[in-house]
Amino acid sequence: MSIVNGVVKLLLKERRKDIDYFLNHPNDAQSRIFHYLIRKAKNTEWGLKYDYSSISNVKTFKERLPIQDYDDIKPNIDRILKGEQNIIWDSPIRWLAKSSGTTSDKSKFIPVSKESLEDNHYRGGKDIMAVFSEHFPDAQLYSDNGKGLIIGGSHQISQFSEDVSFGDLSAVLLQNLPMIARYFRAPSLPVALMDEWELKLDMMARETMKDNITFLAGVPSWTIVLFKKILELTGAENMREVWPNLEMYMHGGVNFGPYVDQFKQYLPDNKTAYFQTYNASEGFFSFQDEIGANDMALCLNHGIYFEFMPLSQVDNEYPNTLELHEVELGVNYALIISTNAGLWRYKLGDTVKFTSTYPYRIQVTGRVKHFINAFGEELIIENAVEALTRASAKTGAKIREYTAAPIYFDGAEAGGHEWLIEFEHAPKDLEQFTKFLDQELKAVNSDYEAKRYNDYNMKMPVVNVAPQDLFYNWLKSKGKLGGQHKVPRLSNDRKYLDEIKSFI
Repeated sequence: MSIVNGVVKLLLKERRKDIDYFLNHPNDAQSRIFHYLIRKAKNTEWGLKYDYSSISNVKTFKERLPIQDYDDIKPNIDRILKGEQNIIWDSPIRWLAKSSGTTSDKSKFIPVSKESLEDNHYRGGKDIMAVFSEHFPDAQLYSDNGKGLIIGGSHQISQFSEDVSFGDLSAVLLQNLPMIARYFRAPSLPVALMDEWELKLDMMARETMKDNITFLAGVPSWTIVLFKKILELTGAENMREVWPNLEMYMHGGVNFGPYVDQFKQYLPDNKTAYFQTYNASEGFFSFQDEIGANDMALCLNHGIYFEFMPLSQVDNEYPNTLELHEVELGVNYALIISTNAGLWRYKLGDTVKFTSTYPYRIQVTGRVKHFINAFGEELIIENAVEALTRASAKTGAKIREYTAAPIYFDGAEAGGHEWLIEFEHAPKDLEQFTKFLDQELKAVNSDYEAKRYNDYNMKMPVVNVAPQDLFYNWLKSKGKLGGQHKVPRLSNDRKYLDEIKSFI
């Protein structure tokens, strides 16, 4: 073991104590975070408006403050972009993360404070490294020449004012990394900060194929794009020949299930551990803390106070939210967060369900707006992923990208769903794949099964095979290549599906 590797592991052991604290004392951890946030912001413009000085409990907090979405907070964000301070948080907001978690044309600018950098984003990264080191004590992630590769998006930093800068989250994190962390990362900063994705991909591949990459992080779909580019340049048969010491892959942003078989081809052994994370511009929320688990520990001591809104309340003018101790297993909730960067009762747009309440562990089940419920079927992304995975296993198919939307029929005809799927390996019999998909959707969603009964309300789904690189070309046309940009999986209207089909 190298000296550097040994020293870093000793430092990471200290993180384990804090992880154990919030795993074993979750409600105490959240209570402390709540009172910390209220105390820090009481003299801000926002804190004075809602008289934070007189808020002593969560009940008063929820009665006094409205739940907000981005349109609600935008006027304050616009003021911060112009350099105004002490509006929503007491320390200066010098950075904003340009949201890359959506394929819409509208950009969102999320405030990033020094506290959210240190106590949330960086702390979450340290935590997952600490968990990995505990599970794999002989790992050499931090050997003298070991490097970590983070596949981010377009990293260009821009100035709104003399004191305020913005870029996507990965850019903000890179610009503020401590020197010791920069020592362990790849590629070089000029390449990492490139704005043009396709050129950056080529440069990233050429640089890192020569590095000793020991840990890797990125959205699975874009990671595979990088793998293909490196194999094309090197002529290697798989990525183990290029990075023999790759010990850890951190993934997030999409469900990993459909990509498992593809990763087994690129890394055809069991030498790489896979860990899931759940982070966004708004914060680092959870990470996988057990080997092979399909759920993640909720980060309860990382500067974020969580509320959980039952989906039945989403469209209510005055929705009810639950505290941590009130949640139930297996129920889908919309996440509401208050953060150490000044987001207050902010509706994130993601849905989660709890798999455990001691400790509190979650699975991300989708987006509040990304579902299909045109006929009362209430199909969510979690259902889609499970059904596609099962149908693929039965037919030998491998899926690269997909999207789905309703089919509305005229007259008395029943409606249905249309799926546009780009296969890595297409099924030999598409009709059989479609039947299996329909069967599995019925198996995982009783509402879908009821609406499909005898084809009365919904007909058999229609599955169309997309040409290779269709989704890539669509994302490119939107300026959304790389990083956290993702294809919208389910839509309750045909906007995305028809637009993507127009590229065929």
